[in-house]
Amino acid sequence: MTNRKIALYPGSFDPFTNGHLHVVKTSHNLFDEVIVNIGVNKKKTRNYPAELMAKAMESVFQELGLDNVRVTVYEGATVDLAIQEGVSIIVKGLRDSIDLAEEENQAYANFEASGIDTMYVRAGIAGRVSSSMVRDFIYYDKPIDKYVPGPVLKLINEYHK
Repeated sequence: MTNRKIALYPGSFDPFTNGHLHVVKTSHNLFDEVIVNIGVNKKKTRNYPAELMAKAMESVFQELGLDNVRVTVYEGATVDLAIQEGVSIIVKGLRDSIDLAEEENQAYANFEASGIDTMYVRAGIAGRVSSSMVRDFIYYDKPIDKYVPGPVLKLINEYHK
């Protein structure tokens, strides 16, 4: 039996931002494997198909040489995926104290259901801009190139032709 440390970083990533990327890079340096999971909730409408966003994210990680990072798309409870993948810890990005308050409730529920704890990583300087803010910028035709990685920008631009 191996003692590999596997982290699960779940989110909607709709779209994936540079703040998300900061969390992935930090996690990449701390764990043997990082699973970045695009959670699919059939009750919510996505702006970008999860499979296309996953491919763009994979391109980002490949370009940066983050070879211990992989992307999954999963519909279901995060803890079920975490258990299935043998995850050591769930990673969540934080922008501010509001995020912390919201994430703590989910972390408690996840721990109760699985025994898997949650670790928080600051989303870094780029973390001040959320996915919803990026979507607003797109709606108002404002530049987003400094808020999303290149392959994600390409997906967004192609998607909005």
